[in-house]
Amino acid sequence: MDVPLPKPRSLVFFMTWARRHTPLGAASPFYDSLPLTIPWITSQAAFAHPLDDGTAVILEHSIEETVETLDACDRKAYRSLIEPVVSNFAALTEEILGPILHIPRSPFVLARFGLSALLPALSLARSHFAGKRAQALFAGVSTHSILPLETTASAAVGLTMIAAGHTKGWPILRGGAQTLTDALVRHLENLGGRVENGHDVTDLPLSDLVLADITPRQLLRIAGSHLSGDYRNQLERFRYGAGAFKIDYALSAPIPWTARECQRAATVHIGGSLEEIAQAERTLSPNKPFVLLGQPSLFDSSRAPAGQHTAWAYCHVPNGSTEDYVESIERQIVRYAPGFRDCILSRSVSSPKALESWNPNLVGGDILGGAMNVRQLLFRPTCSLYRTSRSGLYLCGASTPPGGGVHGMCGFHAAKMALADLGL
Repeated sequence: MDVPLPKPRSLVFFMTWARRHTPLGAASPFYDSLPLTIPWITSQAAFAHPLDDGTAVILEHSIEETVETLDACDRKAYRSLIEPVVSNFAALTEEILGPILHIPRSPFVLARFGLSALLPALSLARSHFAGKRAQALFAGVSTHSILPLETTASAAVGLTMIAAGHTKGWPILRGGAQTLTDALVRHLENLGGRVENGHDVTDLPLSDLVLADITPRQLLRIAGSHLSGDYRNQLERFRYGAGAFKIDYALSAPIPWTARECQRAATVHIGGSLEEIAQAERTLSPNKPFVLLGQPSLFDSSRAPAGQHTAWAYCHVPNGSTEDYVESIERQIVRYAPGFRDCILSRSVSSPKALESWNPNLVGGDILGGAMNVRQLLFRPTCSLYRTSRSGLYLCGASTPPGGGVHGMCGFHAAKMALADLGL
């Protein structure tokens, strides 16, 4: 926001950096409000979901093109479910990319969305679609909630991600996630701010206003003695969700998908049928994990040397798991791209422990900053949301509404609240 810092007040914003997937990046009202250009790259299709018959279900930018990849029995059902969300997506993002408990600006839009969004993804997929292709597509995209598909409101994530794909696409950043960080840092410096790296914050900074982009566990460690006993108890009840096990790949060639249309999407969902995906997300077993894969170098030549490629893949695992999922992940990729292993030049493996060591916000490998269950959707991390019990100290980041993702809205809402409390 182009708001000068109040004088003589001082402000400190501290965080640990993280890279996350960007389906909602281009749809973010925060980025739209900034006077800068973000180098989004949108692949030809939002995502692909390969199937065992050698074909793939594709989320195209067009609803009409998407339904052509579905079974005929589900084409009308898909339109009836998705078209209202897409047509009202701008208003909807204003409602859902923030605290859930608020006076809605578009109550009818939010109410209509909520009728389907509050359902478990598994129930919605089974009740709304008769064909395997649409069921698999919806199950796969709903795994971005990092919840079992039987969980209440897990369908909300699937509906939102599909609508984002049909409106803004699922963009990646030219040059990688650092590009976005660099652009935001330049904008902050133009406003008179300063960024300092490499400092381990061990106590609450002396400042009039502190915005902390950390999770409750780090806030307790850094500022526990400054917080009330009741607020500390609330933070201690905050629950973290499943972890991630991630592999980054250097490849000699593009991934050789059996369904060649998978090369039209920067994101590929790998897990087969609705039943398989639901089982994988319920058990988080290494037997047949659901794998989310990115292949950015197909659309951004800056990601790899000429003629070579990069990819990343991860699956959800129990929080803090020490089990090795490399073979499980690659077995699933090979299932739909039989020559994949022949393309691997090198791999970099990040277990949940490694992810947390790299970024303490990723507690036990949790990339969403806390479980997105119903209680923590409503009160994240506590009923006071961004405010803490210490005046001038605010939480932001993935542990506050609306949760994880490269949308910037957690800090946006925390900053607005802090400015309002200062009477600005």
